[in-house]
Amino acid sequence: MITMYHNPNCSKSRATLELLNERGVEPEIRLYLDNPPSLQELADLARKLQMDPTQFIRFNEEVAKERNISATDDRDASEWLTLMSENPILIERPIVIAGDRARIGRPPENVLELI
Repeated sequence: MITMYHNPNCSKSRATLELLNERGVEPEIRLYLDNPPSLQELADLARKLQMDPTQFIRFNEEVAKERNISATDDRDASEWLTLMSENPILIERPIVIAGDRARIGRPPENVLELI
């Protein structure tokens, strides 16, 4: 099963979904802004992406600016995951998950290695 963390307002997210659909893949769509991932789901996602949490946070989002959040902040992984869980707009998008692997669709073609 392939799952996609999707934000329909994001052009990269829409392009990634279109790219998957063109290849006959219809992922399970998770509208993560409406249904934010739990701390455990985000920890699993970091493992599948093989990234530290700071590598898939959108620091240019308004909420990051309002909270003065920066990639250079001295926080442990659990604090970053909590920030993302409480503010899902901070999660980079789109993210496609296939089994034990995940890729960020920036550019959208990044996800093709999962199918």
